[in-house]
Amino acid sequence: MAVVTIERVAEHKDQDVTIQGWLYNQRESGKLLFPIFRDGTGVLQGVVSQKEQPEAFAALRGLTQESSVIVKGRIRSEPRAPGGCELGITHVEVVQRVSESEPYPIQLKEHGVDFLLDRRHLWIRTPRQAAILRIRAAAIAAAREFMDGQGYTLTDTPIFTPAACEGTTTLFEVQYVDEQKAYLTQSGQLYLEALAAALGKVYCFGPTFRAEKSKTRRHLTEFWMLEPEAAYAHLEDMMVLGEGLISHVVQSVVYKRRRELETLKRDVAKLEAVRPPFPRLTYDEAVAILQKHGNPAKWGDDFGGDEETILSSQFDRPVMIHRYPAAIKAFYMEPDPVRPELALGFDVLASEGYGEIIGGGERVSSYDLLVKRLRENKLPEEAFQWYLDLRRYGSVPHAGFGLGLERTVAWICGTEHIREVIPFPRMIYRVYP
Repeated sequence: MAVVTIERVAEHKDQDVTIQGWLYNQRESGKLLFPIFRDGTGVLQGVVSQKEQPEAFAALRGLTQESSVIVKGRIRSEPRAPGGCELGITHVEVVQRVSESEPYPIQLKEHGVDFLLDRRHLWIRTPRQAAILRIRAAAIAAAREFMDGQGYTLTDTPIFTPAACEGTTTLFEVQYVDEQKAYLTQSGQLYLEALAAALGKVYCFGPTFRAEKSKTRRHLTEFWMLEPEAAYAHLEDMMVLGEGLISHVVQSVVYKRRRELETLKRDVAKLEAVRPPFPRLTYDEAVAILQKHGNPAKWGDDFGGDEETILSSQFDRPVMIHRYPAAIKAFYMEPDPVRPELALGFDVLASEGYGEIIGGGERVSSYDLLVKRLRENKLPEEAFQWYLDLRRYGSVPHAGFGLGLERTVAWICGTEHIREVIPFPRMIYRVYP
């Protein structure tokens, strides 16, 4: 019998197959058992009769949740079963039986969040969590497909860095070799600027770290970012690239992972509306909208979760906010030549109140201005000499952004908290398991 995955069983109707997986749940009705199996690709209902298959019936009767099994039988149509198929079981091999004295801890009932997070290594086996992680994988694949198709070269940037990129207060300090100090990266951007001068258009996709003591549904201390950077690029180029990337990722997930979105009860119609062009607001216009809605925001303030929710709720797709005050943006942001008090930067706010998923813009290309900015921000110039070299030797206009994978996936999935969309979340008070 062919070994098949559950997600492919519909291709094997009226055929004998072998399923390798785990017992997820089971109900008994007289002399019939209706086990539900999972194998990492989906769930499948089986049926076995005590009269017709006594050995298989005996092997399954009383079998404990999450016991591992190899099951053989015939696939047949059953509209009432999950996925529209059912396995008529003929043979069962129990690979490992979970002890009744030490049962699987995550039973099919409600559990507290801390209980589940302490058992994250087991929680990810549930259909909801497995669906989220498959969507995450599809989002990553789609993002790389889009960037590669735009002529960007995938490259890698260091995890250990000698200095801050996004601000010194959110660094994880690491004791390096021979009493040297290093820091876990906050972003690959600075190194990508060097790579863009070598390769033209580049991107990295990897883990980043922020030691923010933020305990919100949108924050992790370790998360993944996709960061493109391009030479001879400007703010508008990155805004067009950003909306194209987001749209491609969302539509790819809708097309390839509709079953998983249905498992999450996600409103797919809202995702199908995510197509370019995205609405665009200047920072000035955004402040006016906030004030109109009774928010106390004033010019010069950065936007937090409340402000982002108000702004994103005005539209049926992500909204782009551009040209923020330079004072609230990173030291490397290029000033607007028309209004130097503004930075040529932008954020993309996901719809439905999920907040910022992209931040980026044009970088300072002037050596003198970059030195001035380093000094204004009290950053160590000696640690940035290599970065200043990029302005000494053939400086050009260049731009880029960072897309937060977890925030993007949380929005696509419609999850309440970002901790569900990364296999093992790291938060300010959690590094276990």
